[in-house]
Amino acid sequence: MPVVDNYINGAFHPPSTGEYLDVINPADDSILAKVAVSNEADVNKVVDAASSALEKWSSMTIKARAAIMLKFHALMRENAQELAELIVAENGKNITEALADVAKGNETVEYACSLPQLAQGRSLQVSGQVFCEDRREPLGVIASIVPFNFPCMVPMWTLPIALVMGNTVILKPSEKVPMTMHKVASLIEKAGFPPGVFNMVQGTKVAVQSLIQNPVVKAVTFVGSSPVAKIVKEGCDKEHKRCTALGGAKNHLIALHDCEVDGAAKDICVSFAGCAGQRCMAASVLLLVDAPNDLLEKIIAKTKEIQPGQGPGQMGPVIDVASYAKIISYIEAAEKDGAEVLLDGRSWKKEKGNWVGPTILLHKSPNDKTIKDEVFGPVLSVYKCSSWEEAIAIENGNPFGNAASIYTTNGANADWFLERFRAGMLGVNIGIPGT
Repeated sequence: MPVVDNYINGAFHPPSTGEYLDVINPADDSILAKVAVSNEADVNKVVDAASSALEKWSSMTIKARAAIMLKFHALMRENAQELAELIVAENGKNITEALADVAKGNETVEYACSLPQLAQGRSLQVSGQVFCEDRREPLGVIASIVPFNFPCMVPMWTLPIALVMGNTVILKPSEKVPMTMHKVASLIEKAGFPPGVFNMVQGTKVAVQSLIQNPVVKAVTFVGSSPVAKIVKEGCDKEHKRCTALGGAKNHLIALHDCEVDGAAKDICVSFAGCAGQRCMAASVLLLVDAPNDLLEKIIAKTKEIQPGQGPGQMGPVIDVASYAKIISYIEAAEKDGAEVLLDGRSWKKEKGNWVGPTILLHKSPNDKTIKDEVFGPVLSVYKCSSWEEAIAIENGNPFGNAASIYTTNGANADWFLERFRAGMLGVNIGIPGT
C-alpha cells in the first residue's frame, strides 16, 4: 500500500503521531494509499526546515532561481500523463479534465520563469536629488493550504511564484488528494531545488491551525469553502500575518431573448457539469429572461448525452460520501420547495463510488435554499425572471457572487448587465468567465 508522508528538507518522513488516513478512490471506494496525519510537532519540523533554507535560497539571484524553475516546468510537462492519472484516481475527474488540471498548473510555472523580467522594480526621481526605489524582496516562509478539486493547478497558484521570488514554501494538500503533489515533490527534487526550499505537511485541521499560529510563517494562502476561508482569515488576522483566502461561489448565467441558442446550450451544459460541478467557477444558476423556449430543452438534451465514467467527455464521481450526501440533500430540498426536477442525476447511483449525474431543477421561487446556497456539485438551478431588473437583483443579492455571465447577441444588452453585475469576474456568451 503506497504511503504519503510529510516532505521535509528534501526527504519523506512519517508523522510523529503514527496516524494515517485512507485515500479513497471516489469512483469505486477502493483504498489507493495511506496519508499521514500530522500534529503541531510535525508542523514545527517543516517550518524549521523552510526557515533554515530561506537565507541561502533568497540570496541567490532571481535568474538562478528561475533557471531551476524552468527545469521543473520541463519535468511537469514530461510527467503530465502520470500526474493526470493520479488525479483521475484520487479526485475522480475524467482524463481530459485531469490533463487540463496539470496543464493549467504548469502555465503558472511558465509564468514564474518570466519573473526576472516581470518583477523588476523601478527607480523614480521625485524631486531634485531625491530618488524613490521600488524593490521586491522575499517575505519569508509561506504556507499554502489547498483544496481537493484541482490537485495540481491550485497549488501552482502560489508555489512557483513564491519560490522564484525567493521565499520558501510549505504546502498543505487536501488529505483527500495527496498523491498528486507527492509526485510533484519528487519532480521538485529532481529539478534541483535545494532541500528545505519546498516542504509539504499532510494532515487535517490540526496541521492548518498549527501553520497559521506558527510565528515563523509570514503569509498564508488558502483556497476552499467560505466557512473555512473565514476561519483561516480570522486566524491570520489574529497573528498579524498576511493572508489570501479564497472561499465559495454561486455563479449566475443570464440568458436573454436574443441569445444564440445552440452555443448557449452547449456552454451552459459544460459549465455546470464539468468536473462534476466541483469548481468555484461552475455555473450554478441559470436565469431566463424571455429566453427562447427551446433553450432549456436543448440544455437538457445536451446534458443527457453525458455518460458516467472517467474517459474523455464523460463525467466522474464527486469526491466523497459526504459530498454525495450534501448534493442529494439539496436536490431533495428543492423538490420540497416545489421545484420541478427536469433532469435527475440521482439515477446514476451505484453500489460503489460517489456517483451523481447532472441535475437540472426548475424553481418557482428565487429564495429556494438550493438556488441560494453553494451546492458544489453538478446541479443547475433554473429560474424564469419577469424582468432584467429581477435577474440583476437575484445575482447581486447572493453573498458569494464569484462570477456572472450574460448570453445575448446584442452589445447594448450585454453592456447593460456588465455595468450592473457585482460579481468579480464577468463574461459575455461564456459559461465560465475568468478561467
